[in-house]
This record gives sequence, structure tokens and C-alpha cells, in this order.
Amino acid sequence: MSRVGNKPVTIPDGVSVTQKDGSVAVKGPKGELSESVVRHVTVAVEDALVLVTRVNDSKPARSNHGLMRSLIQNMVKGVTEGFNKELRIIGVGYRAQMRGSKLVMQLGYSHPIEYDVPAGINVAINQNTEVTVSGTSKQLVGQVAAKIRSYREPDHYKGKGVRYKDEYVRIKQGKA
Repeated sequence: MSRVGNKPVTIPDGVSVTQKDGSVAVKGPKGELSESVVRHVTVAVEDALVLVTRVNDSKPARSNHGLMRSLIQNMVKGVTEGFNKELRIIGVGYRAQMRGSKLVMQLGYSHPIEYDVPAGINVAINQNTEVTVSGTSKQLVGQVAAKIRSYREPDHYKGKGVRYKDEYVRIKQGKA
């Protein structure tokens, strides 16, 4: 029995949740998000609560029950508070800057890396080495942060590269 799926999602003031044609739309002060409802699950909006119930007790229904509830909860949180990920760029000469809607990074390669920031995502640069990715969609914020990190993952011998702010990189000892 899903413990996550059984909890109702509370709708805060200033947020509206509508359900129609197999999708759920959440509108709030920071924007609007929508998600299609997975099969085997029904969504009902009552007063200030969103209830997610499964159609039957099959394996797909049980696995999608908690998933759908978490997706709706993340949409509600995204349009009220938003999500952000912080990255640090570590290395001599490694830096980043914004040029319009492009993130331009110098990461030790012979060429600068240009990344087009998708719509709905804000990228802020502090001191050329700290990048903050923020937006309303948790999935999109995480995906953009992971893509930026993938351009130069942290090196385990020198520690250089792009890492999450709270990420710990264990430095290995080199050849003796």
C-alpha cells in the first residue's frame, strides 16, 4: 500500500489546480505547470485538497499512485516557492558568464562552451564561479544543472571541475 499516494496534497492560497482531459494544471504566483495523469490513477480536486486514488490494485497502479501524488506536490511547490540548484566551478581559469540567454563557460578546453538556457529556467552567476539554476519545474531545474555539470565533471585527482555546492569529491592519491 502506497503511503505517499494516500496523503492528500494541500493547495495553498493563491494556487489553483484544475483537472481535465487526462491532465492536471497548476497555476500560481510563479507560473503555470501541467502534467498528464498516468493510467491506473485518478485525480480529484476537492476544496483545498488534491486526492490521488488508484483504479485497481495491480502492480502498475500501485507504482504510479505515489508517483502521481509526488508530481502534483512538486508542481504546487514549484509555482509557489520554486526550485534551485547551486553549482560551483573549481579550477584555475575556470569561469562562467551569461551572454543574453546563453551560458558561456571556460572549463579548461581550447574553446568556450556555450549552453542555451531553456525557457522557464533562470541562471544567475556570482563571482564568475558560482552558478545558480532556478525555475518552477523540479525536473527541468535538475536536468539543466546536471547538463552544466556534465561539461566538466569533478576530477578525483585534482578536484577541478563543476560540482554541486554540497557535493563532496574525495581526492585520490596519485602515483607514489
